[in-house]
Amino acid sequence: MRVPLRLALLSSALGTSTVLGSISNYTETCKTIAGSVSKDAGVYYWGHHLYWKGNKHWASSSNQDSACVVEPANAEDVSAILKIVANDSVPFGIRSGGHATNAGFSSTPGVQIALFNFNEVTYRKAPAAADGSVGTVDFGSGLIWDDVYAALEPHGVNVVGGRVTGVGVGGFTLGGGYSWLSNQYGLTIDTITAFEVVLPNGTITTATETQNPDLFFGLKGGFNNFGIVTKFTALAFPQGQVWGGLSTFTFDQLDKVTQATAEFAQQVKDPKAAIIPTFNFLLGQPGVSLLMFYDGPAPPSGIFERFQSIPHFTSDVKARSFTSLVQASPANATYGLRGAFNTVSLKNYSQPIMKLVLDQCKNLGEQASFKFKTNLFISYDVEPFLPTMSARSKGGAYPHDDFLMPLNLYFAWVSPLDDEWFHDAIEESARVIREQAIAEGQDIAGAKQIKYGNYASATENLTSIYGSNLPRLQELKQKYDPNNIMGLAGGYRL
Repeated sequence: MRVPLRLALLSSALGTSTVLGSISNYTETCKTIAGSVSKDAGVYYWGHHLYWKGNKHWASSSNQDSACVVEPANAEDVSAILKIVANDSVPFGIRSGGHATNAGFSSTPGVQIALFNFNEVTYRKAPAAADGSVGTVDFGSGLIWDDVYAALEPHGVNVVGGRVTGVGVGGFTLGGGYSWLSNQYGLTIDTITAFEVVLPNGTITTATETQNPDLFFGLKGGFNNFGIVTKFTALAFPQGQVWGGLSTFTFDQLDKVTQATAEFAQQVKDPKAAIIPTFNFLLGQPGVSLLMFYDGPAPPSGIFERFQSIPHFTSDVKARSFTSLVQASPANATYGLRGAFNTVSLKNYSQPIMKLVLDQCKNLGEQASFKFKTNLFISYDVEPFLPTMSARSKGGAYPHDDFLMPLNLYFAWVSPLDDEWFHDAIEESARVIREQAIAEGQDIAGAKQIKYGNYASATENLTSIYGSNLPRLQELKQKYDPNNIMGLAGGYRL
């Protein structure tokens, strides 16, 4: 029967004491919404292809069958929907790109709000400013970064956004946003100048440094705790051709890539240069996928030769458009598998840390392959940045003034019966790496271990994400959502 299953999913996803209606009431709520939104909005039920589009996620661990999928056409529709779900105490999800792995973070057994219609991109040109910007860009919260970049390409400008293909702008931006351009311009939230947001009570408003500045602070890393963002406005920066792409290496080259990565992290100071080496275990053996980036058609000598001199398995590194580079990243390699993220924030990608990352990848990959004998994926994304990134910080809910670099752990597997093993394994692996970094003198212990929310586990302590900002955010929560309407949605709840 579907009722017990839905109730079980609901309990695990929300984890709140919110009084919930019955399953039948969810459908009644959908009907009320259908009669209240504009003619350009859509409400879709089981069997319709747009129902599946709204509920289907990249990671199957995020999938839940909602009572309906609602596609609002404008902010007024979002306002009407929020008022109705609040009145009925019905759980809801907010779907942008759907790149979360956690059930309930962008899914629900209730009303799934898919923001796909918020898909416009508008560039507003302005004279070059002292920060290097050349105007602003308005972009809807239902887009993926690929589409934002492609729309801006004819204008010769760009925004600070996602590094790999298929990532939605919504959760990425509201969590912070690490970019290929972050060494030059900061995180995505450091370049946001305005949010159009529908508050939990249905009020449509704008948050900037001067209008609702406390809300502006909260939205810069506070995810969906303060309402539903329908539009972002960000600084635009000049963008020409870039250089880079994906190179892959087989297991016999792992030590060389590990050493080259540590050297890059410690020696390269050019803010236009960046890499993401992913140490992974796939198809029964370890390997490395390396994304290289330079913000220009050709990098200076002395930066990437350390990688290019290593024999590769495949490579498509070249001068290309920014959009093309983002789409060079592996797409859908683990689509449909269950998944979990975890993270460690580091001061330094030292040689011992890199060796430990490689050892963890190989050892856990071998253990999992022996134990489960099914399709699985173990990966560690190494993400070196420069202190210039933190120097561009403009504050926000996500603390990032203190320079830290994220290490992104991602495990994927087939069966929900194996969830506990993989969640425990990824948590323990993150702990081992963190303790090694502390032992070698990295100042990241205790309150200084601030974790990036978009990589953190679903059960992460909020203090680890927000640090000393947490009390202020909880006060903002009381101001903007005193009835805890956003508590009907999943995610990191304040």
